[in-house]
Amino acid sequence: MTSTEPSAEPGPVAVIIPTYNERDNLEPIIGRVRAAVPAAHVLIVDDNSPDGTGEIADKLSAADPQIHVLHRAGKSGLGTAYIAGFRWGLDHGYDVLVEQDADGSHDPADLPRMLAALAGADLVIGSRYVPGGTVVNWPKSREILSRGANIYVRMMLGIGVHDATAGFRAYRAGTLHAIGLDDVDSQGYCFQVDLTLRTAERGLVIREVPITFTERARGASKMSQAVVAEALWRVAQWGVAGRLGRRRRPSRQKA
Repeated sequence: MTSTEPSAEPGPVAVIIPTYNERDNLEPIIGRVRAAVPAAHVLIVDDNSPDGTGEIADKLSAADPQIHVLHRAGKSGLGTAYIAGFRWGLDHGYDVLVEQDADGSHDPADLPRMLAALAGADLVIGSRYVPGGTVVNWPKSREILSRGANIYVRMMLGIGVHDATAGFRAYRAGTLHAIGLDDVDSQGYCFQVDLTLRTAERGLVIREVPITFTERARGASKMSQAVVAEALWRVAQWGVAGRLGRRRRPSRQKA
């Protein structure tokens, strides 16, 4: 499949923010998103947070018609939360779907640059590991792990993306239609790599925009050893399958 031929001006934008126990972070990040991209809508996907995050989301939505809430029955993983958000956005006619963490690690002030970059791309990734990108307040061990994971992804999959595990990104609706969401069942880091690979395999244009990633100040990270292990195993499977010709080799990303 060829590029979706990105147009100069993206249409309606929905910023998808999955939440689970983010009551202290939700209102501040929503305020920052609304200030950074006033025309965009926000979809909060809450997994029945026991700390009352869902109730806060409902109050924010009641006060602002550009804020929407999708309640799910329970904690089902980041990947399925984004898939649910993508489907909601596609069903409601949004042209651009943005992934944004609730914890403040992604600076909404970077969103205008990311959306502008969609003028020549099908997927824009807010990247920590291209020139101008940086990480703040991470332990050195965590940064080494993240950088190493991305080197591993590039080597195993042959894609030229420097931050394939990044969770701050903007997709055109046409990209999500093209890559197929029905059989995506990966989670965490692996989910981001999966969708990056699918986009690359279809010859679509991926651009990386440098961002500053800041470690969360409140709440607990959802990262676990199981999430890391899943990513390592699945990337290895995809890499081997590519070498055996069982999937289409991804093309190099356009600059």
